[in-house]
Amino acid sequence: MKCINCGTDNKLKDRTANQGRCVKCNHLFAFEPTSMSNVQITDPFFAKAIADISVNNTLFFTPKQLLYLLDNRLRAKSFSGFIWLVEFLIISFFTAIYSYLIVTLLLSLFIIIRLLKSSTSSKLNNQARQANAKALKIIGGIIIVGGILFSIKMNSFAIFVIFVSMGMLSIYLGTRQLSRIGLVTQELLFSQSQVKDWLDRWQQINGSILKILPSPKQENTPATINPDVTAYSFDRLVVCDTASIAQLLIANNFHFENNCAILSITGYPQSIFDTTMQMLRRNPDLKVYALHDCNPQGIALVHNLRTNANWFLNSEIAIIDIGLTPRQIIATKRGMFIQTSPESAQAAKQLPEEIRQSLSAEELAWLESGKFVELESFTPQRIIKVLQKGIAGSQNLESDDSSLLLVGDTGNDMYVVQSFG
Repeated sequence: MKCINCGTDNKLKDRTANQGRCVKCNHLFAFEPTSMSNVQITDPFFAKAIADISVNNTLFFTPKQLLYLLDNRLRAKSFSGFIWLVEFLIISFFTAIYSYLIVTLLLSLFIIIRLLKSSTSSKLNNQARQANAKALKIIGGIIIVGGILFSIKMNSFAIFVIFVSMGMLSIYLGTRQLSRIGLVTQELLFSQSQVKDWLDRWQQINGSILKILPSPKQENTPATINPDVTAYSFDRLVVCDTASIAQLLIANNFHFENNCAILSITGYPQSIFDTTMQMLRRNPDLKVYALHDCNPQGIALVHNLRTNANWFLNSEIAIIDIGLTPRQIIATKRGMFIQTSPESAQAAKQLPEEIRQSLSAEELAWLESGKFVELESFTPQRIIKVLQKGIAGSQNLESDDSSLLLVGDTGNDMYVVQSFG
């Protein structure tokens, strides 16, 4: 493992002999991968993860965003489809030579089942699942070709039917799995508390991580704002369903760079919430952008903005749903970190009828199955770019070229961004 302080490569015996320190500069290592159980982390790996998620220390990020990034990079890639493919070819070659028909059939069936399970495993990432699905198709083709040759050698139509049927089944399963990769649910490999322990250990040895955000603070004391400032308003408002995302955007100066106010539906930041709302209500041309998790609570954000007297009840302002929505997840070709829980399924079934009517049958089924995706599974850079793109694309709501979809009965009801990035 290389030392992040001087770059010296330290072997395990060197680290052990020097009490976990670099043999050259004596810098203490934060992690010893050989002593970790479910995952193995090195100091260079952790340092690169922090640099990447903060874009070389230029963007703030949340601990949960780091959790998702680490999980994606550490996600096991075991049971690789192409390893199974090589083993299949080697063993099949020798069994075919000695005409071990039953052995070949059992081997083929075993590998097909193993690859099928791996292509749906919640412990693998999308790339690994995709590799297993592709291997299913390749092995299916090999089984068909090998079966034809074997049946000719044995002069048996029954062998031909068995092998061709098995090969076609493998190709079908591989093709089906490839079309479903992006909608397979996943499980986190480790907990937020483990990441907190790693962060504490890292900062104890290497100093504070400047761009990591603490939990959003509840500040009930109103802030003093210059009256000259409050005389103005904003043309745009971004409303988040969680304080953590609102804090992330504010910390990264999204409000300054895009001339908009940022609030959460929970009232964050409390110290300026009331004053900001007073300023916003002065602008009849205000546009509101909703940014939320794809779960029942997040999906209800736009409805709450429309029906809550503290927000925009009986208002004609335009509300644009940036996402996340089930529509965006189902339509995307890239895999998102989809999770599932019984609580989310139950909450989806209790959504108000007005919200249910704005969703397609496919979206409702997706939510009621308990699936959800958190915004914090995306990097700060991705969230900011998607939000900027959504704002830019809403400049002319009536344009035929708009990337927005009108949902509702009136032109100023609700618009949904059709693609999350």
